[in-house]
Amino acid sequence: MAFGGLDHQEAAAPMADINMTPLIDVMLVLLVIFIITAPLLTHAIRLDLPKVASASARELPDTITLSIDADGHLFWDATPLSQDALAARFRAAAAQPQPPELHLRAAASARYEVIARVMGAAQAAGLSRIGFVTDPDAAVAPPARGAATPAAPAAPQRAGRAAAEPPGEAPSPGPRPRRLPRPTGVAAPRRARWPEGPERAV
Repeated sequence: MAFGGLDHQEAAAPMADINMTPLIDVMLVLLVIFIITAPLLTHAIRLDLPKVASASARELPDTITLSIDADGHLFWDATPLSQDALAARFRAAAAQPQPPELHLRAAASARYEVIARVMGAAQAAGLSRIGFVTDPDAAVAPPARGAATPAAPAAPQRAGRAAAEPPGEAPSPGPRPRRLPRPTGVAAPRRARWPEGPERAV
């Protein structure tokens, strides 16, 4: 009777390589999951943006130029106008859909009571936008050609005896200055003398 035995030397050697098949299966499953869920991550939000139409250009209101000269005469846009017709013109202008602006151009020598009367009539008619128009060039007018220029101021005369002398004569010399007395105990300074005779240096 014979019995077989196990030979440990003939056993199979362990595998040293990594089996990549399960890893590839896992990567494919993850890739499919990412492909399916990627569109769900990008969602949109509906916003109702306001629609603004382009603003129309603002139209400047009409203007009325009312001139007042030095004598109190009125001129409506360079047209002479009487005091009686002024209130009717103001009421007609205020009745417009967009009342115009009133520009007052008054002379520098115009009376204030005339200007105040015009402003009161405009406000009573309904014109509240009132402005004054000035001319800066007329504020300082240049001197007329050929006008006499002011003479230069004369030079001041010299004070003293020279001012009292008649013209053409030399001024007389004044008094000689007086010498002050020498203080007591102070010797007078000596003057240096040159040596006399042949010892004098040449």
